[in-house]
Amino acid sequence: MVTTQIDPQHALLPALPVATHAVDGRERARRTDHIVADLRLAESQTADSHSLIDQLIETNAGVARSMAGRYRNRGIDLDDLEQVALLGLTKAAQRFDPGAGHDFLSYAVPTVRGELRRHFRDAGWMVRPPRRVQDLQSRISRAQEELEPQLGRSPRPSEVAEHLDVPLDDVVEALAADGCFSPTSLDGPVGDGASSLGDLLGFEDRSVAAAEARIVLEPLLRTLTDRDQRILRMRFVDEQTQQEIADAIGLTQAQVSRVLTRILAGLRSELVETHPAA
Repeated sequence: MVTTQIDPQHALLPALPVATHAVDGRERARRTDHIVADLRLAESQTADSHSLIDQLIETNAGVARSMAGRYRNRGIDLDDLEQVALLGLTKAAQRFDPGAGHDFLSYAVPTVRGELRRHFRDAGWMVRPPRRVQDLQSRISRAQEELEPQLGRSPRPSEVAEHLDVPLDDVVEALAADGCFSPTSLDGPVGDGASSLGDLLGFEDRSVAAAEARIVLEPLLRTLTDRDQRILRMRFVDEQTQQEIADAIGLTQAQVSRVLTRILAGLRSELVETHPAA
């Protein structure tokens, strides 16, 4: 679950009832019109106007929560989304000019939607793609909503690209980043549930590289003298020190060091000649 930080401005939200009774559309519109009419008569910054703004927010809180619900299951907790939507509604109510003659919701809805989208842009990404991809995803979402009724099906990426007049590769890239809001968990079950997604991912197996090295080096090692092979085995298999090898072979530590340098240089040279890509 993505943990988001709620904007400190949320503390400015009015104290709304925990269980606000549902208000149907006509009753909400009637109450809103009545409150707006009273706001026109109230003097600015009076106690009455503040009370009326609180009533305006409370009456339309259900609309804000409904808008937040449209963004559920995208990686951000619904409670956080509702708080963001109520913040947008509060801002709209505080900035609304009742004397302008506009419908309140026609002013408030874009403000709430903007707050929700801004919250997703700033806090909703678990894996944050480039800003241009984020912006294009928003445009693609709107284009899909416009094209689907026209086509009677989900639009193809090529149709979305043509509609937005952007390169197809950019649309494909943005669609591929769609899971960045809530990536699939590696612990999530797959198939019959007996395995998780993480169980199916590959990993680096060092034994594969070791096997490849043995295949490449074995024919080169056969060309070495018995003493050189023994020194290599004692140094790199038995992990003995140069002094221990010198005592066992009957050489000085400096001589063992020179022998090892000569053997390794010869093997490296042979390896480059026989396997140029190695």
